[in-house]
Amino acid sequence: MPTRPLDDGDRLLLRVATWLNLNWSGPRFTVAQVDADPHLARYYRAAPEFGVVSTDGDEPTGVVWVTRFPPEAPGYGFVRAGVPELSVCVLPGYRGAGLGAALVGAAVAEARRRSLPALSLSVEEGNPARRLYQRAGFVPAPHPADPGTLLLEFRDVPR
Repeated sequence: MPTRPLDDGDRLLLRVATWLNLNWSGPRFTVAQVDADPHLARYYRAAPEFGVVSTDGDEPTGVVWVTRFPPEAPGYGFVRAGVPELSVCVLPGYRGAGLGAALVGAAVAEARRRSLPALSLSVEEGNPARRLYQRAGFVPAPHPADPGTLLLEFRDVPR
């Protein structure tokens, strides 16, 4: 899987990825609706800590990014201060070939390299991506604000 680091020029990619993620089960949100909702738009407007873009030539095929949201403006996958939230999207036409697992694996490896204590995410009930996250070691977070919040603790990393 060819990859490159996420950079400031990838805002449009993050916007499209956020919109695709929200519409995983079919059309529910327009891009304009996502843009107008500050809670949804923060997923592509906030500066990610890091991310990886998978590519086919010069074209993106998927993206994973990790963002630290503050407790006063949490993301859907917020578990506690200091635990950033993972977002991932494989673009249509590239799904079903293990790209999502590779992207999540790259983000987990980078989070460990950075000595992060954990990663969290939010996934809606029924979303088939939940199996991908569980295979990567994510488990239901204790006492989440959102019932789809999953957590991957790095127990070997000092807090």
